[in-house]
Amino acid sequence: MHKSGFVNIIGHPNVGKSTLLNSLIGEKLSIITNKPQTTRHRIIAIINEDDYQIVFSDTPGLIGEPHYKMQSAMNSFAYSALEDADILIYMTDVTEDKAIDPALANRINQLDVCKILIINKIDISDHEHIDKTSSWWSERINFDHICAISAKEKAGVDGLIKIIIENLNEGPPFYPKDQFTDKSERFFVSEIIRENILSQYHQEIPYSCEVVVNSFKKKESKRGPLIHISADIIVNRKTQKSIIIGKGGTAIKQLGISSRKSIEEFLGQKIFLELHVKVKEKWRDDDRSLKSYGYLH
Repeated sequence: MHKSGFVNIIGHPNVGKSTLLNSLIGEKLSIITNKPQTTRHRIIAIINEDDYQIVFSDTPGLIGEPHYKMQSAMNSFAYSALEDADILIYMTDVTEDKAIDPALANRINQLDVCKILIINKIDISDHEHIDKTSSWWSERINFDHICAISAKEKAGVDGLIKIIIENLNEGPPFYPKDQFTDKSERFFVSEIIRENILSQYHQEIPYSCEVVVNSFKKKESKRGPLIHISADIIVNRKTQKSIIIGKGGTAIKQLGISSRKSIEEFLGQKIFLELHVKVKEKWRDDDRSLKSYGYLH
């Protein structure tokens, strides 16, 4: 008997959804920083075993009041997880202010699927606080299971996997058994560069940037195989371009060094990385740009 299903993860920003996904899959597919709105797209990661296939879906954190069309599109990615879930995971953590839109809670309660509450970051809490958090959420949503975990420390993750497998439906795999995501190498390269922008720059700069990989060519060099990558960093204003580049190009040079190292670790191959900075004013509210960058269809 073979089991399969879509397991979709939703929740507010910074509760650890991407950390959980990476912990579950054993690969770094979703970028992780301590800044909100790090995940912008819906990312699928697949666990394959002989008798089951679990298709996990990481979504952007739910934004209460979107300020740009881009943020509205990110919310659409998150809410789409309610439509095709075989198992729905709602994730919170011990530090999050307890709050949920009543309309969202109502939609979740109406779903005829297995619903799992995950309380993350138990490594920085105690049993009393975890129990209070569990009770608060149970009063608002009819969860079938509640799991207290530490995604960072991988505590409780094996128990979560067991619950998921028990609640999967019988069925064939949705993807080839050797596939572990639906995204391309180009996508993950752009995400890695964006992760390094989030780590290196401050305030509004990271949220005003989009990364587009224009060229991804595998070549032979004197030192062996090499991937030549050229990427554009899109910003809103000329002043942001100056900050990205830095005095005498020092900032973008550092960004290139850190990004190249991370990309080489991900691809397992040497790369040559070119970074260019381009200004596209108000791209976060421009339908054509958002469609080009994969936010609109």
